[in-house]
Parts: sequence; C-alpha cells; structure tokens
Amino acid sequence: MHIIEIILSSLLTSLVSSSQSPLQDQWSQPNLTTLSLLSLTEEHYTLLEHPQFKSHSVRIRKAPSGFCDPTVAKYTGYIDTSAARHIFFYFFESRRSPDTDDVILCGPGCSSAMGLFMELGPCRIEDESGPKSNPYSWNEKANIFFIDQPAGVGFSCTEYGESISSTEEAAEDIVAFLAIFFETFSEFKGRAFHLSGESYAGRYLPLFGAAILDHNPRLRAAGLEPINLRSIMIGNGWTDVYMMIPSLYDVVCTPASVDPFFDISTCVRMKTILPKCMEWLRESCVDTFDKISCAAAYQFCARELMGPFYAKERNPYDMSKPCTREEYNTTLCYPQSQRIRSYLDLPATKKLLGVSPVLDNIAFQSCNMDLNKAFIDNMDKLRAHTAYYLENLLDRGIRILIYVGTYDWIANWVGNERMVDSLEWHGMDDFKKQTLKTWSIINGQGTLSPAGRVKSSGLLTFLTIEGAGHMVPLDKPIESLEMVDRWLKGDSF
Repeated sequence: MHIIEIILSSLLTSLVSSSQSPLQDQWSQPNLTTLSLLSLTEEHYTLLEHPQFKSHSVRIRKAPSGFCDPTVAKYTGYIDTSAARHIFFYFFESRRSPDTDDVILCGPGCSSAMGLFMELGPCRIEDESGPKSNPYSWNEKANIFFIDQPAGVGFSCTEYGESISSTEEAAEDIVAFLAIFFETFSEFKGRAFHLSGESYAGRYLPLFGAAILDHNPRLRAAGLEPINLRSIMIGNGWTDVYMMIPSLYDVVCTPASVDPFFDISTCVRMKTILPKCMEWLRESCVDTFDKISCAAAYQFCARELMGPFYAKERNPYDMSKPCTREEYNTTLCYPQSQRIRSYLDLPATKKLLGVSPVLDNIAFQSCNMDLNKAFIDNMDKLRAHTAYYLENLLDRGIRILIYVGTYDWIANWVGNERMVDSLEWHGMDDFKKQTLKTWSIINGQGTLSPAGRVKSSGLLTFLTIEGAGHMVPLDKPIESLEMVDRWLKGDSF
C-alpha cells in the first residue's frame, strides 16, 4: 500500500480521538479531538476513536459536491471493527434543516446501495446515465445514514479470512459506530435518532435497538451523552419466522393481497402440511433448540410452502408482477439493480466514494452469498426470538412502526400483522382492541386518496401501503415520504 504523509490535527483535546489520513491509509495514530462535519475534506479521511470502543474506529471524509445530491453535504467512510473488518457507510444531510432534523440510519441485510439508489435515497439510478435527484428521498425530512452491513456486502469488506455470522456481532459494530459519530460531531449529540430498514432488518433492527439501550448506561457512567434512540421503523420485515411461515399460504391461496393464483390442489397440499410444519418448528426451534432438527424442520417447511411459489415465476417481492427464474437470479426481478451494480463497479465511482483499494478488482455485490450462508449455517434467524426484543423496546419507551407493502410475498403483511398482534408489552391490551382503518394522503388534486390501512395504540403502529411490494419507497414514493414525515413528527395516521 502506498503511504502518504498523514495530516495530524493537534489543537483540540476531548473524549473522542481523530486524525486525518489519505484515503488509502487506514491505520494512523489518532489525536484526541471533537470535530464539526465542516472540518472534513474530500482529500483525506479523518480517523475517529472512542474510549468505550477500543477495538473500533471510524474513517470519514466529505464526498464530492456533485455526487448524488448537489443540494446537500454528504460524507462516506468506513467503520473499522478490527484491522480486518471494514463497514462502508454514506451520510447525507437533510435537505430541510440539517442542524435540527432527526437522524435516521438505514441498514438492510445487504448493501444499502439498493435502498440509496433505488428507493429512498437522495438520488436514483434508473438508466445508464447515472444518478438523478429523487424528490421523494427521506432526506427531505431527516439526516440519513446508509450502511453496507454486515462486513462483506457492498463496499464493506473483510481481510485475512475474517467474517461475521450473527446479528449479535453486527449489533456491536453499529453501537460503536453511533457512539463514535454522535460523540465526535457535537452538532448531532443528543439528536433524536431512528433505526430503519427492510427485509432482514426485521431481525437486525430489534437487536440493534436493544444493544443501543443496553450500552447507554455505560456511556452515562463515563460522563458521555447516550444515544437518543426514539424509534424503529421496519418495512416488510422478517422478524418472527413462526408467524411468517403460515402466512406464505394465506397470501397465495386466499384474496388477502391479490387474487389467489395457486391451483386448488397445491393450496390443499400446503394447508394439509402446514400443521406438521409448525409443530416440527416449535418442537425443534422454539421449545428446545436442536440445530440439526431445527434446520431440517425449516428446510421441510421451505420446500413445501416456498417451493411452489418459485415455480410460478412471479416476483416474490411483488406478487402482482411476473419474474422469470433467470430474471430473479440476475437482478432479483428489478433491472435497475443491475444498472446500480454497473455504476458502483466503475473505477471512477469507487474513487469518488473513497472505496477501499482492497475492492479495486472485486465486482460490487449487493448481497454476499457466502456471508448469507454463514448466517444460515449459524441459524441466525431461527436461533433467537426476535419479537421479544421488540417487546422489551416497547416497554422501555421506544416507538415501533411496522409498515408493509401489501403485494409482497416473502415478508408479507399478514405475517407481520400476526407478529405485532402477538407482542406482549404493557400496551398490548389497548393495541389488540384496535382494528385496521384507512389512512390517506392528499393527492395532486388536493383531495384525500387512500394509501393503505393502519392500526395504532401508544408506542406501536402497524401500517400497510396498498399496491406496494417489498420495497415500499420504490413502488409508492409519495406515500412512503408522507408516512415517514408523520412518523418523525409524531402525527397520527
């Protein structure tokens, strides 16, 4: 690696350490400073550390003004969880009021680039011409992080054979990053903070939220500002496998979402097998955890309840649309995902973003199948009762929004509603009394237009977006932005 002289900042001292280093220089001795984002440059990474997280550091730099959204300041960098594990992130300031608006972290189970460039980010890539401004970005209302998490997806990388295989490990990295960021950049210290994500984030975010709250007392004891977690927003999440598995039957064999499109004989077979599937899962994965038996039970259920869907050549993320096996394997049924990968594979793009030279000759991967296998082999989504984390977060005053596009199959609204209805928390009696009612937005003609259905009580809200699939901000950008605006303001639906 080519080493360039490190520029050290030596004027200020505080609780967080920092230094500036060239983009390719990762391991520099820091000085202790507290910084403003305005002090960051495009030419150098600034290295940040924190006394509570001695094995973690953060490198951050200002991104070129022309990247993605020329109207706001933006930054890129790495969370270095060790000498061999590096998590890439983007940070965009709010278009409205960066000095006062809340902060959102978006972190799915793959690269956040798809969320950034295809859904709710400040720009979208819809053709070969590159990023174009997205008027419905969530940074219309908040400052927003996008994180390629866990290490090994997107521009995040590992070296020397190091890897990660559990959500618990990932949660430690996120807490360290947030503590370092908020403590370093005093303008954000104590700012209202929200976790957001979709899909496998239904597993990630409850554990991330719990890890934040569990670490906050240590920050207070050290005289530091705790992370001001206010809410968690999970879109089309896979949170409770035992609630989601039965719903895979409901949304294809009943008119719960779209008209039934499985033949009757297949639906009868699925419904006949379902009790045995759930019994085996409960005995092997819930009542006691037997890794071999639990894996066999899940594979049996997946073969019988998921297999027939993939044979239909429909989009598993939007049942209303066709998708061939080839399209699924190459683009996950969304052609723009290939254009995003092509853009992020360009050497000029990697240079623009300050991507690690470790990835110079490696093709961009939104999802890492080797990493995915490691999580599967570790039984990550079956090992823990993720919904219990949501219950504990609610009992500690954290607001929870579960929102779901009605056309999704793989993480559908039926399973998610069953999950929220099953939560045991101090407000559950009032929540269970609620029924789904229509929520609306004001359309371009100035009249109310139905957007979906919602039920809410106290800290918990369950909301559907009619006609959207797995990626709600892509399919319904206006409704998505209205939803997040009301949520951040604490307004009712």
